[in-house]
Amino acid sequence: MQGFGILGSAIVALIVLAAFRSAIIADVSAVDYCWRIVLGCGAIPGIAALYFRLTIPETPRYTMDVEHDVNKATSDVANYLQKTDTTDENDGPGNHVGVPKASWSDFTSYFGKWKNGKVLLGTSMSWFALDIAFYGIGLNNGIILSAIGYADTHDADFNLRAYNSLKNMALGNIIITIMGTVPGYWVTVAFVDKWGRKPIQIMGFAVLTVLFIVMGAAFNPLKEHSIPAFIVLFT
Repeated sequence: MQGFGILGSAIVALIVLAAFRSAIIADVSAVDYCWRIVLGCGAIPGIAALYFRLTIPETPRYTMDVEHDVNKATSDVANYLQKTDTTDENDGPGNHVGVPKASWSDFTSYFGKWKNGKVLLGTSMSWFALDIAFYGIGLNNGIILSAIGYADTHDADFNLRAYNSLKNMALGNIIITIMGTVPGYWVTVAFVDKWGRKPIQIMGFAVLTVLFIVMGAAFNPLKEHSIPAFIVLFT
């Protein structure tokens, strides 16, 4: 769903800019209201998620590990497997047992073994390295769109030029997301159980490595000679 979130944010930015068009053309400082509104809109799905998290039934694992109620956890699992309602008229405190609490000694003893530690290290460091590039580029889409000339406008009036530049950036983000981000996520959703998670991860990291090297090494030649090629590589 992250792809839809990225797309949604670009659409919200475009809508807010359109609503403030007259104000921005009259006084460019009105852009200040736009980014505050766009940022504030991001709180709406967060509040919705918080509400559902506070009202959702706890998982059997939480019931067993935190509330130490084994009977209730067992009942919840049975109800779920039978596709029945998770509540019971006799639902109440069950058999509380002394379930061992998680500890740093457990963590270190388990991940201290190389066969376990290498999985955690490999997974976390791969994603850490990816996120530096992924969020670094994602947060600077506007700068990249400007660099390739997409966001440039030639309006004589400064305020109108500022508005059109921001509008082009928002449209550019929507195009990038529709061309690459959303299809990419949902191709994975469709094939993840057939291809497997690890092969898809390796494929994704490998392709991104090649694309980042090409775009980084040939940024200026691509920008000067083939903007469409750059956009295809970028998306």
